[in-house]
Amino acid sequence: MSVAPDGAELFVDGAVVRVGGLAPGADYEHAGVAFRTLRDLGEHRCSFATANDVHIGETVCGLVGGAEGFEVFSSGDGEPPYPEMMSAAAVVDISSFAPDAVVVKGDLTDDGVGEDYARFLELWEGAFGEGLVHVRGNHDCFRGQSFASWPFQARVLDGVTLALLDTSRPHHASGFLDADQLDWLDALGAEADQPVVVLGHHPVWNPGRDHREGFQGIDPADSAKLVEVLARRRALSCYLAGHTHRCVRQSIGGIPFVEVACTKDFPGAWAEYRVHERGIAQVLHRVPSPDAVAWAERTRAMFAGYYGAYAMGRLEDRAFVIETDR
Repeated sequence: MSVAPDGAELFVDGAVVRVGGLAPGADYEHAGVAFRTLRDLGEHRCSFATANDVHIGETVCGLVGGAEGFEVFSSGDGEPPYPEMMSAAAVVDISSFAPDAVVVKGDLTDDGVGEDYARFLELWEGAFGEGLVHVRGNHDCFRGQSFASWPFQARVLDGVTLALLDTSRPHHASGFLDADQLDWLDALGAEADQPVVVLGHHPVWNPGRDHREGFQGIDPADSAKLVEVLARRRALSCYLAGHTHRCVRQSIGGIPFVEVACTKDFPGAWAEYRVHERGIAQVLHRVPSPDAVAWAERTRAMFAGYYGAYAMGRLEDRAFVIETDR
């Protein structure tokens, strides 16, 4: 389930059900599911969408180092490759919302193959054109590849500026940020006259949550520097990541650091961000096409059935308000 100021998205009898026309900050029940819509955020300025971990070229789902022995999943004979099917279905769904920009934040491919990156561009850039902003993830540069490696990118919309960072480095699973990237973000935050949403593939290291050893998000030292920049520049409202294939929202120094579930398997998700005068609403959406739902529900059972709860997180990890007046 997910909620917005004016509606809700439920999963009922194996289908995605979207309910609209609701009042903000109100309690409702639909199909036996009780929920409360997000609060009123005032005038709507713009909307943007994000996706991550689309993994074009992947053929086996559920192969993770250290998780041997679990059931894995693949497309059946005669079926389209599941990453392409999920991306195509996500593109159709996102397009129906007509966002002002679409950001795909990493793991565009499964193994950095040029043909797979070209297919990613065919699916996503072919639909959104100049509205698409994207950057690589660790899967795109394991073998030293350098495509989609722009260190930083900014996209100015009505009411928000998007700041996308390349956190991936060749031959590394974990993420990094260099001084030039942090200086650029610091300057952007100092000069901004509207909220700035910061995005990257890897999540930040939280010393109150994460073990330093084996952490595969942004390097702990670089994470601390990123947190310092966001804390110093009030215009920098949050940091949105992928990589972990799960929905998690945590607060570090009052700043939201968010991880969003993946597109290529359960829950088969993308995130909508509605920018208003008094905050930004994150609303997680599951791709509703029957084929996408069927594949997502198959892969819900990964890792001995633990993946479903891991990937979805709590409702407050999926749908919430990002404050822009901190």
